Amino acid sequence: MALKSKLLLIILDGVPYRNWRRLMGNLEGWALSGEAQVWRMRSVLPSTSACCYASIHTGVTPQVHGILSNENRFRVEQPDIFSEVSKAGGKTGAVTHSYWSEFFRSHPFDLVEDMEFDEPGGPITHGRFHTMTGYNLKNQMTPSDADLFATLTMLTRRHGIDYGHDCHEMDHACYAMDGMLAGFLPGWREAGYEVIVTADHGQTNRGHHGGHDDEMQDFALYYFGPAKGPEPDALLDQLQLAPTVLSRLGVEIPATMKAKPFLV
Repeated sequence: MALKSKLLLIILDGVPYRNWRRLMGNLEGWALSGEAQVWRMRSVLPSTSACCYASIHTGVTPQVHGILSNENRFRVEQPDIFSEVSKAGGKTGAVTHSYWSEFFRSHPFDLVEDMEFDEPGGPITHGRFHTMTGYNLKNQMTPSDADLFATLTMLTRRHGIDYGHDCHEMDHACYAMDGMLAGFLPGWREAGYEVIVTADHGQTNRGHHGGHDDEMQDFALYYFGPAKGPEPDALLDQLQLAPTVLSRLGVEIPATMKAKPFLV
């Protein structure tokens, strides 16, 4: 079944609003040229990765879906972007942390069986995951940004996915991220995809997040596509992401997603 449009959602981990607008020269250049629209968005609480990841895709708060920390993981019960797109006959793809497999497909994550899969009709049609097992400041065993963006691009070309999600955890130097993203974004647009680039949460100068503070919760959201959004000074709610994505794809928004889409 052909959906109304195709969309890629790119999420960077822990990039505060101030870093987006100061350091992301490519994204800011596209915004200044009119090719992208940009807003400030505020995360749910707790403003930690797993909590935000689950809320981004279900459109409900952590207090509703139950993912309340990075260590608290299970298959969520609420409808999510992947399940609704698949139900509507679309194809989905995820190139990201294993949390997504656990939240939206099955828990627990099996390092051998779940690392890579193709499941026609599954909530995540094509999954390519990593775990960051053993990660620390001296042992940064995490995929390159370019590897993740290239893998997502492969799924768009090889499988023609309608909705694709890519997430890079543990933010690197922003200028490097911005440069790697710039190498892929024009190709995604030429292939007919609308693109959203954003974060899961912000963080303080000391690297802390999770709490109720603008630095920890606020980040930027850039949108590339034909839809129109609110005024540039609007503050978006992270719970608006899921219904917005579904509305852009032409997929019915489930009753559990009560926030209003911000793109029309």
